[in-house]
Amino acid sequence: MEKLQKRNIFVLGYDERHAPDLLQISDADRFDFHPLLRSDEVVYQHNYVIDKKLDKARRILRSFSGSVDAIVCHWDFPATSMTAVLCEEWGLPSPSLHAVLKCSHKYWSRIEQQKIVPENTPAFCALNPFDESAVASVTLDYPFWIKPIKGYGSMLGFRINGPRDLERALKIVRQKIRRIGDPFNTLLMRVDLPPEVAGIDGNCMIAEELIHGLEIAPEGSVQRGRFHAHGMVDMVRDHNHKSFLRYEYPSQAPHAIQQRALEVAEKVLLQIGFDNGCFNMEFFWDKATDKLWIIEINPRISQSHCYQFEKVDGMSNHEIAVHVALGDQPHFQHGKGPYKHAAKFLRRYYSQEDGVVIRVPLDEELDQLKTLQPDTDVRVKVNKGQYLSSLVDQDAYSYVLAEIEVAGQTDHEMLTKYHQAEGLLSFEIRAVEGSRKE
Repeated sequence: MEKLQKRNIFVLGYDERHAPDLLQISDADRFDFHPLLRSDEVVYQHNYVIDKKLDKARRILRSFSGSVDAIVCHWDFPATSMTAVLCEEWGLPSPSLHAVLKCSHKYWSRIEQQKIVPENTPAFCALNPFDESAVASVTLDYPFWIKPIKGYGSMLGFRINGPRDLERALKIVRQKIRRIGDPFNTLLMRVDLPPEVAGIDGNCMIAEELIHGLEIAPEGSVQRGRFHAHGMVDMVRDHNHKSFLRYEYPSQAPHAIQQRALEVAEKVLLQIGFDNGCFNMEFFWDKATDKLWIIEINPRISQSHCYQFEKVDGMSNHEIAVHVALGDQPHFQHGKGPYKHAAKFLRRYYSQEDGVVIRVPLDEELDQLKTLQPDTDVRVKVNKGQYLSSLVDQDAYSYVLAEIEVAGQTDHEMLTKYHQAEGLLSFEIRAVEGSRKE
């Protein structure tokens, strides 16, 4: 019998931690997965030089002796945009760069949302932090929220209660926004912007009316114009109502609300022209008013959801990403995993001040946890002696010390296991007097 030739999948932003997730897809033995730049080359960079990274990726692809059958990524900026550029050049299935940027440019995305689902789009306006009259230019009533035109992980996001808050926030924004704003602008130069978006670049902010409620995130794909969702995740915020505590699957939201979110997501993605790619879209459902609000669109699967799908459904969400990138039909099945509930928890240190890490969990503590909870995964994000201000892409109100992924047969069991893990893994932070998180 003739041996089936494996297809070659290139992973933009490859890393050893998430490589096993690719092998959780149902037919992983049919593929060879190849790094196309590693995560430390394209993710969480202090300086993004996108054209140089693209050139390096092109050299890797051109020098490969076999067929290039697909390019996938599961990271945000700039990986999703780079993937769109490379797929177009190699003639591979992918959303266009134009569609990816419509999702990623928060103001442009709101314009498109407002056209098709105005009832699900919060009030918004653009804000140039370098404009001397920036404070007076905002057309929304206080309080409101501001965030960069391009950002992720709640970076440079601030609740604004009055003009003084806005002045303080803009001072921080002016110091930090160009790290992503400038390279994002190099991508915007590759497409024709509509008149209502032209001039609102990556170094601008968007101000939005405050929205709140239960936060849910459908994840899915659009393939040859057909919309499909493979899961719904609850994005649970911590006691400060600003920072994420966990990403929990499956969602506990009422079925009717989940269905409404899917209907809105489909309308918006088709309006944008998003096709042959994966997405996750975040919503708030305000139970008191029954309003459903779009928060943002991410044109990719989320690596923060991989563990949950594996433990509950028995396969990674890379099943979808790989087959959509190949132009094939995915074979995702639900409920085939060993647990009913799973979540990624973010262990945080709450402060707007800087601090230095005095203690991190010992190997013996991590080993003890692994003995007690074999399926719990921990990734410590800080090192002893590290200043918290050296961490990149944190929100404005806290620092992530560790990611703890936990599964259980019930929601209660899952939460109990997390609290046990939290108690076993000890961190100590010493505040650094007089140094702010700026």
